[in-house]
Amino acid sequence: MRKEFLFILMILLSPELLSQVADNEADTVRKNAVKIFLDCNRCDMNHIRQEIPYINYVRDVHEAQVYILETRQNTGSGGDQYTYTFDGHGVFEGMRDTLVLTTSPDQTSTITRDERTKMLEVGLLRFVARTPLISEITIQHKPGLDQEEVTDRWNNWVFELSTEPRYESEETNKELNLRNSVNISKITPDLKLEIELDQFYNREKFIENADTDSSTTNTYINSSKSLEVLFVKSLGEHWSAGFLTETGSSSRENYRINTTIMPSIEYDIFPYSESTYRQLRIMYSLGYQYSSYVDTTILNKLHENLSLQMLNVAFQVQKKWGSVNMALTASNYLHDFSKNRIELNSSVRIRLFKGLSLEINGGVAHINDQVNLKKGDISEAERLLRLTELATKYRLRGGIEITYTFGSIYNNIVNPRFNSTRFYF
Repeated sequence: MRKEFLFILMILLSPELLSQVADNEADTVRKNAVKIFLDCNRCDMNHIRQEIPYINYVRDVHEAQVYILETRQNTGSGGDQYTYTFDGHGVFEGMRDTLVLTTSPDQTSTITRDERTKMLEVGLLRFVARTPLISEITIQHKPGLDQEEVTDRWNNWVFELSTEPRYESEETNKELNLRNSVNISKITPDLKLEIELDQFYNREKFIENADTDSSTTNTYINSSKSLEVLFVKSLGEHWSAGFLTETGSSSRENYRINTTIMPSIEYDIFPYSESTYRQLRIMYSLGYQYSSYVDTTILNKLHENLSLQMLNVAFQVQKKWGSVNMALTASNYLHDFSKNRIELNSSVRIRLFKGLSLEINGGVAHINDQVNLKKGDISEAERLLRLTELATKYRLRGGIEITYTFGSIYNNIVNPRFNSTRFYF
């Protein structure tokens, strides 16, 4: 056994093998190559490393010569707009650039992935051009490129239909779940119109003594429908005005019909054109609500007319050190200021120092506006299956994640073996 171990050790330490290892390392950690840190969400890093092998990918932002931030926003057509910020450090100090890529909703995930990767290549070219590796780069274009004026026969209108039926069956339980939605939108730089129709239906059957002649079946149904219309008009780089109206029904929330109309005005302290990097939006809404209830409420109402107001403050910033997202919402009914709700939701992601990052997310709500609660006792089934909204004074959620990574600063190598459980979109 000892001889076999020494034999294996000699093979591992042979000059030929060590030389091969050194050559492989030279292939993956390129001398004089630009060191980058790519900060993006849901990137196919294996594909990016394969398509852009002439740079060095580092795991820590402090080791990078170029910091790249990718941010994403939805477009009016249903696609996405990706904004890439390139920020140079060290020998590239002072070199900054911003590129924008817009994708359409009919593109496949593969096409979108390739276009995102191509945008990274284009942005990195000016940095690579200052290194000896520029001699390995070839720039090409497709011949016969002609300018063509594009006309939109849909005039920016986008329609989306979705259906999601699901059925599950066991010996003592049968469940049918249906989700359907229709989305219609028209978004231009000056206005935003979104119409959304949603329908949800859930039916569960519980069978007792299924294997006997005296079996019994209990059926529980939870359903809801809603129609939302959002209209916003731009009033410049900081102001916008519009309204949100919603009407629908919900068996869980005890609404036979509930209609809300909320005219609103919003001010963004930062220009809307900087929304992919930072936002501080303050929105005030004043509106009307009509409610007709399935069962008598705890306030002995079967229907009522209410007026209400709402203040919403949203803050978002994305920087090299991390990101912060916060939203504070306060609302109350005007006939009784004690019927109110205050809610705060936030998430913070911070790179504390080399290799160590911290992410905190959570939310807290003070709830005192449940005027729709059903009067009377609630059955055990309604409680356990959440068929009926329950009274509560607060809602609290939270989580924390700490990550520490150490070792080689480079992250260039691609090895997709045994990746059957990992998928990229």
